[in-house]
Amino acid sequence: MLAIEDVSVSVGDKQILASVDLGVEDSEIVAVLGPSGSGKSTLLRAIAGLVRVSGGDIRWDGRSVLTIPTHKRGFGLMFQGFALFPHMTVAENVGFGLHMNGVDDVGKRVEAALESVGLSGFGPRRIDSLSGGERQRVALARTMAPDPQLVMLDEPLGALDRNLRQRLVSDTRSLLEQRDVTAIVVTHDRDEAVAMSNRLAVMRQGTIVQTGTLEQLLAAPADDWVRQFLT
Repeated sequence: MLAIEDVSVSVGDKQILASVDLGVEDSEIVAVLGPSGSGKSTLLRAIAGLVRVSGGDIRWDGRSVLTIPTHKRGFGLMFQGFALFPHMTVAENVGFGLHMNGVDDVGKRVEAALESVGLSGFGPRRIDSLSGGERQRVALARTMAPDPQLVMLDEPLGALDRNLRQRLVSDTRSLLEQRDVTAIVVTHDRDEAVAMSNRLAVMRQGTIVQTGTLEQLLAAPADDWVRQFLT
């Protein structure tokens, strides 16, 4: 279980996250939903250890991870825009983190990861030869290849056109469920958030204002802003 407890993050004099509280159960998929600039991506980076937490705590199975280096947390983060290396092949991209962590049988792990996203045989291809949907799948395979305890997806479909996004939503959720991982998906799209998750966490101005299913949130919104944002 992931527990985010009263977490704050500041950059210089600007506070990005303010007393964020959020729990994610084992095997649960939570979508963090909010407008641009609300702190969603910063929250993922704080969990991953890529930005310093100035207050509060982040716990995994009851143990604080704040002093654990990013590469030892066992978390996977898929960046917005995919952040693939254009000079590498598909296989090299997927295997990058495995090589960095000294994992054995990298080739077999890469093949299995590509097969899981429907890209068997794509290993030798170059990134610039792929379609947008194929790049999304490569990025997802790279995130999943190390078998992370927690998967975090930052606007995983935001760089794609709407028709392609609709086709990939169910595929992405199915993969997360098949792997039985705990996951957080960041998005600004309500329908995408609902389709990809078990529960929503609505974020505004650096804090989580309400959590629940869409039905629960619409039935009893925390305030008028939440109601308007979700309708």
